[in-house]
Amino acid sequence: LKALVSIKRVIDYTVKVRVRPDKLGVIKDNVKHSCNPFDEIAVEQAVRMKEKKLVGEIVAVSIGGPKSVEVLRGSALALGVDRAIHVKLPSDNDDVESLAVAKILHKIAEKEKPDVILTGKQAIDDDSCAVPQMLAGLLGWSQATFISELEVAGKTAKICRETDAGMQRLEVSLPSVISCDLRLNEPRYAKLPEIMKAKKKPLQEITADSLGVSTQPKIQILEVADPPTRAAGRKVKTVEELITKLKTEAKVI
Repeated sequence: LKALVSIKRVIDYTVKVRVRPDKLGVIKDNVKHSCNPFDEIAVEQAVRMKEKKLVGEIVAVSIGGPKSVEVLRGSALALGVDRAIHVKLPSDNDDVESLAVAKILHKIAEKEKPDVILTGKQAIDDDSCAVPQMLAGLLGWSQATFISELEVAGKTAKICRETDAGMQRLEVSLPSVISCDLRLNEPRYAKLPEIMKAKKKPLQEITADSLGVSTQPKIQILEVADPPTRAAGRKVKTVEELITKLKTEAKVI
């Protein structure tokens, strides 16, 4: 089998995000970036499948500016991915909407012909949680989202996915698009020798235009704002007073 893994360079989860002065986005310059945590889980799962001889080749894809190469080498190739494809954007600050990302991955999948596409369930910067579902729709493949368990046997995959109602167990046929949730595995750290070897692994650079996909935004951002500051708590003397305030002031009951 052949696995295609999609990864994204995002602002590191430890960074406190600040809104730009023009309120049309967040500040990205001089801010620590890293691989999207859910995508790290997808990479780890692909590598584990290769170690079990379930997958013969792993190809990683990232769409982003010049610095996305760092994520491809450090968070994919250094962990056991065989080769990488960088869909280069003019700037590291450029954003690509979910549908355009799905279309780019669709074109790459048509050329690479993988048996399984692994992604994170969502990116922590825009939280769209839409690309895997859109990609499966474009390809006409089965999909398994938010998975916490995966077992591949031949041309089928048994998965356990997390839903609001509880755990759901399914069997999907390959090829399939699978999005990974937190409890699927714990990603490993890259070792120094592997980081050095990753510098020599093949990394292909292409553009969205070469795939015939436009990255022009179709959604206009009107304003980005910080969430409202949480008000201080108040003490009440009786249950009756609490109910009254919930009804008349908070208006939640």
